[in-house]
Amino acid sequence: MTIQSGLATLYARARRGSAVSLEADAVQQAATTAVSALERSQALFGSKSEAISKLWLLANECATEGWDGSSASAIDPQAIYSAVEFIRVLPTRFPLPEFAAEPDGSVSLDWIRSRNRMLSVSVGAGDRLAFAWLDGTDRGHGVARFAEGAIPTRIIDAIAAITDPVDAAVRAA
Repeated sequence: MTIQSGLATLYARARRGSAVSLEADAVQQAATTAVSALERSQALFGSKSEAISKLWLLANECATEGWDGSSASAIDPQAIYSAVEFIRVLPTRFPLPEFAAEPDGSVSLDWIRSRNRMLSVSVGAGDRLAFAWLDGTDRGHGVARFAEGAIPTRIIDAIAAITDPVDAAVRAA
């Protein structure tokens, strides 16, 4: 078992499940405590702890209807939980995204290399991730399912294509 898969298992145990026994509750509580301690450690969790803090700050700033001065919905707490889960399981080889609130209560995770190279992933209350990219003259969009703590391969590939500096140098040549 790799460290990454071990962490994914720990995160899965920390999420609220459907088990109702005292033992299951004890396992969930222990996993939650371990995850909390891990994420507070800059040495162990790196810049992901700062990114998760930014997500919670964004949630607080956009917690009420009309946060944009117009008719935007409050950020859905489940969207924040899903965005945090996305950051937790994002492979460390990728840069962390920028975050923005969306008027429908979702959270946008954005990787922007330049005006012509970007990827945006919309994380909402459900298990679907809407994404769109622009890479030079290539552009597209799609929807993928975010389940069981695994970022869909289509989105991992899109992040790699946008953020890989070697790939960008080859394209420019």
